[in-house]
Amino acid sequence: MMPGGMNPRKMKQMMNKLGMSMDPIEGVTRVTIEAADGTYIFEDAEVVAMTMQGQTTYQLTGTPRFEAAGVIDSAPVQAEITDADIELVAMQANVSPDAAKAALVGTNGDIAEAIMKLGGQ
Repeated sequence: MMPGGMNPRKMKQMMNKLGMSMDPIEGVTRVTIEAADGTYIFEDAEVVAMTMQGQTTYQLTGTPRFEAAGVIDSAPVQAEITDADIELVAMQANVSPDAAKAALVGTNGDIAEAIMKLGGQ
């Protein structure tokens, strides 16, 4: 049941009659809102697009983290490690793909450093 005791099916029918639709945006991992005094960051946020009379608004649900302007987030940034990077390191260092991937993770995606770490040329 919806708040107020309304049946979700009835609510959807009523919204359709009024020309309203609510569609969740799938796969949202992060939403940021930049303000003059800093940035609001919503990790794992839920976003719903609501359309009524041709106008779309977005509803955001989640817990924000605030970063004041000029403050740098201290969370480490993880480099994207591609299959091509793994294959290159494995070939150059003459190791298995698993060992190459572990070296790349340990060097935050630095290919040259990963090869050197594994004793490659």
